[in-house]
Amino acid sequence: MAFKVAVASGKGGTGKTTVSVNLFHYMHKNVCKDIQLVDCDVEEPNDAIFFPDIKIGAEKEITQLIPEIDNSQCTYCRKCADYCEFNAIVVLPPIQFAEINASLCHSCGACSFACEYNAISEKPVPIGKVTFFDTGFGNGLLEGKLKIGSAMQTLLIKESKNLVPQNNKMVLYDAPPGTSCPVVETVADVDYVILVTEPTPFGLHDLTLMVDLLKEIQKPFGVIVNKAGLGNNAIYEYLHKENIELIGEIPFNQEYAARYAKGSLLEEIPQEMEECYLKITQDLERRMTDYEGNNNLKW
Repeated sequence: MAFKVAVASGKGGTGKTTVSVNLFHYMHKNVCKDIQLVDCDVEEPNDAIFFPDIKIGAEKEITQLIPEIDNSQCTYCRKCADYCEFNAIVVLPPIQFAEINASLCHSCGACSFACEYNAISEKPVPIGKVTFFDTGFGNGLLEGKLKIGSAMQTLLIKESKNLVPQNNKMVLYDAPPGTSCPVVETVADVDYVILVTEPTPFGLHDLTLMVDLLKEIQKPFGVIVNKAGLGNNAIYEYLHKENIELIGEIPFNQEYAARYAKGSLLEEIPQEMEECYLKITQDLERRMTDYEGNNNLKW
């Protein structure tokens, strides 16, 4: 069983992808060769741009089963609409009108179960695709990319995770920003969550939201403060007050930020950055060893 880690943040722009890509690089270099990076930010995946020798591999289209109503069979009884928890079905008996809003449908199958007249069938509708990339090291990158106009982020993330090969010892999920359903789906089955924040009022506000979420779903986590040296000390006061583990600080480096803008994260990494990531890598190695030991005891 792979050790699963999610890198998340309460807001965008904290450096979550920077941390994910670098941890993938350093974990492979120092700890684990059988590691996979999964880009779960399906609305705007961008992990792939930071690997200079990346090659596209297999692609798989992901579909969603959307119900259709056959008006010749429908009696307009409204039972399907009553069963639908997402208000995706409109039935107007006086004018014999029945329609399903595909953008609201979650493919739960309740309407098909409710219909007693075989008036509802299902058809596959594309919502996005999953692409496998050869990054030149490790087991590569798996990327989910949502079709423009689709609202099925959570479903695509779920299907992306299901396609992760079983030959990994570690899987690293780059989660979407925020605290909404796609984030919950990403972290649902992980063994540890790394929260990336920044020492600013916005960073602190959104970190507290993410901490509350992880406590609610009972996931172990630690915090990395990115762009350390900017802002104020409020973030550290909060971590101390809440007894939250600080697993690393990554100093702000203008030259490295410029390199990020060019997609050159893994080239000529500054010494101070490398030392930070090596420290975080050692922390993850310890957690991974504990995880493997606990699973051996279970077996």
